[in-house]
Amino acid sequence: MEELDKRTKIMIMLAIMASMLFASLNQTIVGTALPRIVAELGGMEYYSWVFTIYMLTSSVTGLLVGKLSDMYGRKPFILVGLLLFMIGAFLTGTSQDIIQMILYRGLQGFGGGFIMSTAFSAIGDLFPPRERGKWQGLMGAVFGMSAVIGPFLGGWIVDNADWKWVFWVNLPIGVIAFLLIMRLFPKKTGNVSGRVDYAGAVFVSGLLVSLLLAFSWGGSKYEWNSMMIIGLFAAAVVALLLFIWAESRAEQPVLPLSLFKNSIFNIANLIGFLTGVAMFGSIMYIPLFVQGVVGTSATASGLVTMPMMIAMVAASALSGQLTSRTGRYKAMALVGGVVLAIGMFMLTRMSTETTNLMASIDMIVVGAGLGFSMPILMLAVQNATPQKLLGVTSSAVQLFRQIGGTVGVAIMGTLMNNKIQEELTTIMPDQVKQFLAAPEMATHAKALTNPQLLVAPAQLEAIRSALPAQVLPIFDQLIEALKTALVGGLDVVFFVGFIIALVALVVTFFLKEIPLRTSNKDPEPNAKPDLNKPDMQPSGS
Repeated sequence: MEELDKRTKIMIMLAIMASMLFASLNQTIVGTALPRIVAELGGMEYYSWVFTIYMLTSSVTGLLVGKLSDMYGRKPFILVGLLLFMIGAFLTGTSQDIIQMILYRGLQGFGGGFIMSTAFSAIGDLFPPRERGKWQGLMGAVFGMSAVIGPFLGGWIVDNADWKWVFWVNLPIGVIAFLLIMRLFPKKTGNVSGRVDYAGAVFVSGLLVSLLLAFSWGGSKYEWNSMMIIGLFAAAVVALLLFIWAESRAEQPVLPLSLFKNSIFNIANLIGFLTGVAMFGSIMYIPLFVQGVVGTSATASGLVTMPMMIAMVAASALSGQLTSRTGRYKAMALVGGVVLAIGMFMLTRMSTETTNLMASIDMIVVGAGLGFSMPILMLAVQNATPQKLLGVTSSAVQLFRQIGGTVGVAIMGTLMNNKIQEELTTIMPDQVKQFLAAPEMATHAKALTNPQLLVAPAQLEAIRSALPAQVLPIFDQLIEALKTALVGGLDVVFFVGFIIALVALVVTFFLKEIPLRTSNKDPEPNAKPDLNKPDMQPSGS
């Protein structure tokens, strides 16, 4: 597709970005609306599965589709992905109970895996590495825009209309994207022949499902040393060994083991994994700080976090443009790593005295760091690996980042909860302990010592109004103790995120920089420099 004229390429990219906007907006719009939806449908105990099932199905699908699109071309898979996603979105809006919603979200996840995998690969089909930076930066901007628009749109819909429209409102975008891609996207056959690696697909699916479930449930639904979590990790190890065995024998492996001989592939994906741990494992707790410690309402907290997304969009677009103009990507990766580490350190300085403005400034720095670095990793991997494996390598970058996020959320959550309990044990005033130990408080003590109470203002006010006037001062002491404990727990989260960001920055120094190719044709075996060999010398680094 590299030979298409510029206007056609731009039109195809607009269709791809519309597809990405459709998929990503459908994710961000759900977050603020889901509590209201689950309150109506029931099944609060399955709340997390609405997110978990999507993560599982999209992760499993992404890697397999990356390989299949290398073999048979991108167009059929992105069309199937859009169709599945639209059907899933429509059906989700018809859910009568939480189980139906989980099943339909799983269908959306399959479609999302198709879309995400083929969209980034299609950029590589259309443009050589030297030109990809600006387009991948714009794709990052699409993600950021959906993160800005989605939460507000979801909240507005559930406040002013039927919640079903959360899933239906952006279906027209999906229809437009589907028609544009069907009309404009060239029917390109794949550049790889051979049999589909079904065994590898089954084993890697088992590996991913076991890992994601273990990290999703560990420390929350089950103890880390429980038989369930140990069993899941054991299953993951077995699946990994079987996967390696299958890939070493497959004619066209789902994830060729030879890629792991390429240092750029390894280092970039390690950076992506670490960034995912720091990013998802820390940033998802910022709204908890803003609402629970600062005391901002859920709706207004979106205004506090919005600057981070705007900074991410701006930095992503700027990073892509500078990389395309200079042909250098390592400098942008280092700048992003430094800025992200600074931002994470700033988060560790937040306290009960922090204001919304101060929190917003901290998040702007974090957002800028992510925006500078995230598009670069995809570009570096695509540039250093054969064009015929574009779909596989693009999917792998997304997969490692997503696994990092899952691991980060699990580890950070466990650390936060342990620290909160430790803090409460030491800082709780004696008066409050006596108050909670009273027989009449036996059934309420656990709820009153849960920091989630701080982000439920209606429940908090209901409890306050039901208490006798003489115990209100004690209740206020309890709330202050909860805030202090929450700050202590979040401090641990942000500090660990800062350390991981520093490790990612150090690893970035080992990322080799090779010239960005000006064509999608792989170099001849004896050409210099050989872009496909892991031991090539870096250029200007």
